[in-house]
Amino acid sequence: MAIAVIISVILMTTLSLLKVNVLLAIVISAMSAGLIAGLPFTEIVSIFTSNMGGSANTALSYVLLGGFAVAISLTGITKGLVQGVRSVMSGQRVALMVLIALIASLSQNAVPVHIAFIPILIPPLLGLFDRMQIDRRGVATALTFGLKAPYITLPVGFGLIFQGIVHDNMVENGVDIAFGSVTQAMIVPGAGMLIGLVIALGLTYRKKRDYSQIEPKGQPSDITEDDSPFKFELKHAMTIVAILAALTVQVITEEMVLGALTGLVLMFLLVAVPYRQIEDVMSRGISMMGMIAFIMLAASGFAGVLEETGSVEALVDASSGMLEGNPWMIATILLVVGLFITMGIGTSFGTIPILAVLYVPIATAAGFSPLAIAVLIGTAGALGDAGSPASDSTLGPTAGLNMDGKHDHIWDTCVPTFLHFNIPIFIFGLIGAVLL
Repeated sequence: MAIAVIISVILMTTLSLLKVNVLLAIVISAMSAGLIAGLPFTEIVSIFTSNMGGSANTALSYVLLGGFAVAISLTGITKGLVQGVRSVMSGQRVALMVLIALIASLSQNAVPVHIAFIPILIPPLLGLFDRMQIDRRGVATALTFGLKAPYITLPVGFGLIFQGIVHDNMVENGVDIAFGSVTQAMIVPGAGMLIGLVIALGLTYRKKRDYSQIEPKGQPSDITEDDSPFKFELKHAMTIVAILAALTVQVITEEMVLGALTGLVLMFLLVAVPYRQIEDVMSRGISMMGMIAFIMLAASGFAGVLEETGSVEALVDASSGMLEGNPWMIATILLVVGLFITMGIGTSFGTIPILAVLYVPIATAAGFSPLAIAVLIGTAGALGDAGSPASDSTLGPTAGLNMDGKHDHIWDTCVPTFLHFNIPIFIFGLIGAVLL
């Protein structure tokens, strides 16, 4: 039933906007999708839990990264980073947010660590953000841009994987297109994201925001600032060795779990952090990243329920019957369907094979060029990732910015990124698909 995926995604979004815990919102939405499709409740639970393992690797890596980030912060090396940024960027709110966007961009291509840098870089800067009265919604937008735009646009690192998936699935479905043409097509949604970033940082979140008036929610972590001069010590050198080793292992093995584990183990072996603090490090690491890990597990279960019910395929079939005539209308419906599928599954990478099966025959029959079809598939795959409550493109920024309990995942990360990125991505993708 096509209606199952539509209702469940709308329900997940609505519950999240009403500030229902995201984990509960995903679980409830998954159950509703199964019930609408006519599955027995016990079978839905079985499908949901059996598919949670699909994100087990990601969940474990997030928990280990949390522990690694805590261990790094205990050495005090982040104090030097904060003091350096403070001296260079003092009073330059927009420039600091642009710098964060650039650093985040490196995490997808040049140094492919994805969100691993966020719990290390962002929490120590929260005090500086508050003194400069930076609107954290702007920081969240900058981080999400850096986590998403580079892999969409540039064929390096995660971008090479993403564009390779687009290319391979187009070829498998009968479209003869060069890899270079896919890269050209991805410039269109990437340009949309750049416009969204400019609007967010230059207009929407340019003004000051006083966080001293915002009450912390939940159990915020204890973030204390030390204004004494930073002195580089042996433990800081050992910390840098651990960070470089973690990065090297991750790049070589392409496994974030192994990279984080390597860094964490070396922090204790090199005595950058005393061994007696290992229990505290892991407890605080789980506190920092544990919720994200469970949300990713639940999102994988949700995607499994949608696939098992056949609702995604039903939505594809129902959409194909509506797509005749006006190319603007065809492109609009295809992109809207892509938005729902991506928000339901929670990953740009995982939706491409599903979208290609739908888009290639319909767009080909409607007279769209291979380049235009690539624009449609890439744009639809990107839609919904920025702004989805279950996407690591939003969960990562929230994990760093909410360490003191003053940043709401839905209203301060998901809504700003959805509005500033999905709208321009949709517009640019629509125009590009029709005109190319």
